[in-house]
Order: sequence, then structure tokens, then C-alpha cells
Amino acid sequence: MYENCEKWRKDFGVDTIFEDFHYDEKPLVAKYYPQYYHKTDKEGRPLYFEELGSVNLTEMYKITNQERMLRNLVWEYESFVRYRLPACSRQAGYLVETSCTILDLKGISISAAAQVLSYVKEASNIGQNYYPERMGKFYLINAPFGFSTAFRLFKPFLDPVTVSKIFILGSSYQKELLKQIPAENLPVKFGGKSEVDESQGGLYLSDVGPWRNPKFIGPEGEAPTAFKL
Repeated sequence: MYENCEKWRKDFGVDTIFEDFHYDEKPLVAKYYPQYYHKTDKEGRPLYFEELGSVNLTEMYKITNQERMLRNLVWEYESFVRYRLPACSRQAGYLVETSCTILDLKGISISAAAQVLSYVKEASNIGQNYYPERMGKFYLINAPFGFSTAFRLFKPFLDPVTVSKIFILGSSYQKELLKQIPAENLPVKFGGKSEVDESQGGLYLSDVGPWRNPKFIGPEGEAPTAFKL
């Protein structure tokens, strides 16, 4: 396992990815596939959001491709491990090793889900094989009718520990999210009080969190940005 991971890191160029890879198209990609970090939950975990229901793969693939999306994913994993978690740990006063993910399915359709299936499959393989045990809690919100029933069919095939971290919620999700996330850290669009000025990059690009706060940035430095400002 370790040898396979080291070989993959070498072949993929992980150790130099911050120097070699620049995702300059990210501000445009964010419009068609919103993926972003924003502050922390009550346990100090980085909050990661994906708005899967907003995906427009046709427009997105006019400005990027799956290979670059996967390279950006690895870039984000490395930034998460090297910069985000250490800063979150300093802010919390204890070791933080996992994230809290919110996957928004609002507006999702079968065709949209099918469009990103190939990317999601490859992304899942990378996460499971090379960055395991990084999921703390996982919320699927705005889940369409029947989603919970379908998920129950797959539960027997999943690790019980993983299943215990997954919460499937419909459109009335705010109360449950606020049990885990302070209102001042949860974006307004999801029922919280956190707002980001567009001059700061807006919600999709501002990347607000302890990894941007000089008080919590350690010797490894501030988290880099994936695109040129």
C-alpha cells in the first residue's frame, strides 16, 4: 500500500504540484461547478462545499478538462493536509484531521449526475486510495425524493464507520447543519449568517478560514492559491 502510494505520488508529480500546476481557469470553472472551502464547523474542521446540482459540464469543458480537474483535486488535497489542517488545529487547540463536507444536490438531474460520473469515480478513487480517513462528517442536502431509499440499498456494501458519518437531508436541512456549524460560519445561502463581499472573490473564490489568518499560520506558511490573482 505504502509503495503503491509513493509510486503514484512520484508518477503524478504530487510533491511539486504547487510549483508545477496552476489552475488559472478556476474562477471560470467555479461558475459551472462550485467547489470551495469556507471557515470551520463546531469541532474546528474545514468546511468543504460542493454544489453538484449547479454543474454545467458542457460549458465547463469549454475551458478545462477532466485531467486538469483531477490535478486540481490533488492540489486541493495537498493544500488541505499541508496548510488547512495545521491552521485549523492551531485555532482549535487540538489536532484536527478531517473535514466537514456539504454536498448540495439542489436542482440535480439524472443527466447532470451522469455527466460528472466519470470525474466523480476518478476523484473517489484518489480520495480512498491516497487520502483515506479525511472525512469527518458528510451532509447531502436538498436530496431529491427517493434518494434516501436508494442509499439504503447500498449501505450494506459500505464500511459502517463511513455510513455513520453520512447524513442525507431534504430541503429542510438548516436545523441539522446548524447543530454542527456555527451560524456565523455557515453561508447565508445555506441558512447561516456568513457573507463574503464579491470584491474578496465571493463565496466561491474567497477561501476564508484559519489558513488565511496570520494568527494560525505556522512555519509551513499560508495556503497557496490554485490560480493567479
